[in-house]
Amino acid sequence: MIEVRNLTKHYGPIAAINNVSFGVERGEVVGFLGPNGAGKSTTMRILSCFMPASSGSAKVAGYDVFSQSMEVRRRIGYLPENVPLYSDMRVAPYLDFVAEVKGIGRSERRRRVAEVMDRCLIADVQNRLIGRLSKGYRQRVGIAQAIVSDPEVLILDEPTLGLDPKQITEIRSLIKSLAGRHTVILSTHILPEVSMVCSAGRAVLPDGARPSPGGGPTRRGQRRDRPDPGRAARRAAGDERRRRDVRGGGPAEPRREVGDLPARGRPEVDAARTAA
Repeated sequence: MIEVRNLTKHYGPIAAINNVSFGVERGEVVGFLGPNGAGKSTTMRILSCFMPASSGSAKVAGYDVFSQSMEVRRRIGYLPENVPLYSDMRVAPYLDFVAEVKGIGRSERRRRVAEVMDRCLIADVQNRLIGRLSKGYRQRVGIAQAIVSDPEVLILDEPTLGLDPKQITEIRSLIKSLAGRHTVILSTHILPEVSMVCSAGRAVLPDGARPSPGGGPTRRGQRRDRPDPGRAARRAAGDERRRRDVRGGGPAEPRREVGDLPARGRPEVDAARTAA
């Protein structure tokens, strides 16, 4: 159902993923396991036709994600890491809107929306604003929008990220219930999640997908700071300049003892001159 061969993605000189290959059979739930920065989200975005790879090939439901991307999109449901929900819409109208965008007819939409709300246990909040839902319920709505078109393949990017333990258990049970009817690939960095959710605990560990080196781009596109031996010295010098500015602007005068003062400023010298 999913075939990936030697998939590679470069961001400039940095290889986010390097020669990743794996396959997922129909009806399986498979985990894409790796640490943060290993290229999991990059792989999910390539499979969902969100971005192209630098080299390699990938097929979903028998269609090439590069040359037949529209056919792939008709057959997948995608839950990105940060669920793009419309916070000012209510749950049921939002799902109806998504179903319409995916080309489902009006009579069929009503049935599909009611079905996915029941499967995702969100029927009781169908008339509430999405922006007022808890994180767990928003994640359920995200999964509902991914399956409302009854796709052959589901691509879930860290679906339990940021949830509390109770919500994690609920979302894992929901994903596990999708096995058989859908082919599911989910990315995660949590090993127990794979054993609890995936078919026979099956996971893909991409050997070529490794964390970015120090100073390279992290998962959010920012750069890690390299160690800088001179930073502490520069910071201390800046602190000293600020202290001088607070005292009045000039360089700090060293504290002088009586013996360090010039002759006219020393008390015993002034007293001797007065007696003479």
